[in-house]
Amino acid sequence: MILYMKKLLKYSTLLAVAALAAFCASPQQMAKLASMVKTDCNPKTLTVVGGQIKATYTISFPAKYFVPNAYLKITPELVYGNQKETAADFWMQGEKIRDNYHTVPYKTASSVSRDVVFPFKEGMEKAVLQLKVTIYNSSKTKSWEYPVPFKIAEGTNCTELLASTEGVPFFEKDNYELETIEEVETQILYDVNKADVKATRLNSSEVKAFEKFLKEAKNDSKVSVSKGKIIGYASPEGPEDNNNKLSVQRAQSAKAAYDKTISKNANLNMDVSVEEKGEDWEGFKKLVEQSNIEDKDLIIRVLSMYSDPVVREREIRNMSQVFQTLNQKILPQLRRSRIVAEVNRKNYTDDELRQMIEIDDNRLTEEALLYAANFYQDNATKESVLKKAADRFNSQRACNNLAALALQQNKPDQAKNWLSKITDKTAGYYNNLGVVEMQKGNIDMAAQYLYLAKGENGEVISAAKENLGALLIRDGDYDGALDILDGTDGFAHGLALLLKGKNDDALKVLKNGEDPDESYLRAIVAARKGDVNTCENELVKAFAKPVYESRVDNDIEFAALQ
Repeated sequence: MILYMKKLLKYSTLLAVAALAAFCASPQQMAKLASMVKTDCNPKTLTVVGGQIKATYTISFPAKYFVPNAYLKITPELVYGNQKETAADFWMQGEKIRDNYHTVPYKTASSVSRDVVFPFKEGMEKAVLQLKVTIYNSSKTKSWEYPVPFKIAEGTNCTELLASTEGVPFFEKDNYELETIEEVETQILYDVNKADVKATRLNSSEVKAFEKFLKEAKNDSKVSVSKGKIIGYASPEGPEDNNNKLSVQRAQSAKAAYDKTISKNANLNMDVSVEEKGEDWEGFKKLVEQSNIEDKDLIIRVLSMYSDPVVREREIRNMSQVFQTLNQKILPQLRRSRIVAEVNRKNYTDDELRQMIEIDDNRLTEEALLYAANFYQDNATKESVLKKAADRFNSQRACNNLAALALQQNKPDQAKNWLSKITDKTAGYYNNLGVVEMQKGNIDMAAQYLYLAKGENGEVISAAKENLGALLIRDGDYDGALDILDGTDGFAHGLALLLKGKNDDALKVLKNGEDPDESYLRAIVAARKGDVNTCENELVKAFAKPVYESRVDNDIEFAALQ
């Protein structure tokens, strides 16, 4: 029985060999036995990289399959919807063909790999990559197609395309403050080596204006004066000890004059502190710098060379003609006491600003208009407010923000017009000029402008980094994108990490739980980990941006959860 089974096995093997020899006897039989041919694709899921779908297919033939007098043509086809794109044909030939194609041996098994590239087009999210195979006889007068094309990959990962080429515009900040603290002051002047307050000095127009301000401040609901200070000085001439005592006496006499006259006339009780500064070298330097004295540079140089007040005075007195001018024009202004009021001033509230914009906004400053523009969600009103700041104050920041607003609406020509009015070319200006070129499709020029968008520290600002990162991502340079985006966190940084497969690192930089863009990326991470609940929760937040609700059904990142 065992001997019989051995003979049967040997006989079966011979039959199989004979059958194999028979099926490869002609090109036509090659087509009929297409199932003997094996194919593979890398990657198995198509992926968009640098705006292209790239793949490598491999086709393998068994021994004694490829007849020596046959041609075989492979036509890669990318099928999506009812459309089809084809890549370059790849021809192979049997051993007896004397052509310049790839030769496939007859007696041994062999395989060959080829790269294919398809520019990505809308609709390719659910594309199928297949290989259409056609066999030809030696003269190419007859052909036979494989019964069914080989499907080698299905579905396209388009996560790279989340990097927007619309760009991130930069809005300049306003300096509007709801409450400010400022100092309002007057001063009392004294005669040489004197500390008594003369009535004429106390009745000067400057002191009276100070009194008037304090009186009006008391009746102004937006202004409050809670405290102040009185500071006594002496001009830097004569013995230093005497000048220090003189500054103390002047501070005290100014305080007495304030209590007796200014406070009563203004009808305001202000908590006032008293201090003295001695010789007023700082005030001396400031007045000299502001003057038109012929040798003022020489005087300033003396002050910088010597710190000892005695030496300073001696060196300046040695310039006899100069000192005479100083004695007439500068020193009398330093024999003084300053009376300083700390003023808390409340600006218009948000509601008041809204009312003024609707009724009468002529009293609003540049800062108030720049600030108020942020109240409005509709672009027309926001644009109207910013235009007022640009027209009335020639506001460079308003022009930049008008450009940024236009870019948010994908109006690069309008944005460029506003940017043309700017002479103060800040980092925000260069960023927005880069976004203009991004939206126009001029990628190289966009990058040049974006690299110029540097802040005071010499580094490219965050918005420009995000834009450069997006350009690098779209170019398939994920490592370069990570370099430029390092430290920025947020959407672009998270996307670059996702594209490198660093899911956990991506979660660390996607910190804004309410941002729909970041929510969508967190949903992708959850889908990759098979965390259905988290994925669904993040998608709900992402759907606040309608584009994601229409995208998700075609996004292969979520195919395993559907």
